[in-house]
Amino acid sequence: MTEKLDDIDRAILKILQKDAKTVAKSIAEQLGLTKTPVYERIKRLEQDGFIKNYVAILNKDKIEESITVFSFVSLEAQKGAMMDDFFEQVMKYPEVVECFVVGGEFDFLLKVIVKNLDAYYNFAKFKIASLPSIGGVKSAFVLNEVKNDTHFPLL
Repeated sequence: MTEKLDDIDRAILKILQKDAKTVAKSIAEQLGLTKTPVYERIKRLEQDGFIKNYVAILNKDKIEESITVFSFVSLEAQKGAMMDDFFEQVMKYPEVVECFVVGGEFDFLLKVIVKNLDAYYNFAKFKIASLPSIGGVKSAFVLNEVKNDTHFPLL
């Protein structure tokens, strides 16, 4: 049975989502608690899998130019083995930063980040479209990123 989150757990998670480097003492001060129980709660949230990882969110515009493309992929048939093969291949491609199984016209939605249009063409042609079970690929190119948030909405 999955452990439930109480209001204090949710408050801690909200703070850590904004800044994962926030120390237990600061969290405790913000919540009107003492450091030790907050520290113990954070450790429990980590151990129970509510906190999967701590990461640095990079400013990709400062690092190098890139484009983001959403690739809508459909398989020739929705057979389990074909889907498993697709999953296995997609996991190997560093350009794919997110992959979703979707309902509707397409089977998968990929979020792909590449250097430029030529790099996407090569990715689509030589990696995705060359997979044996691919029925089709359609692409949407991001022109402007209005919102990109990593927060999970804790209601």
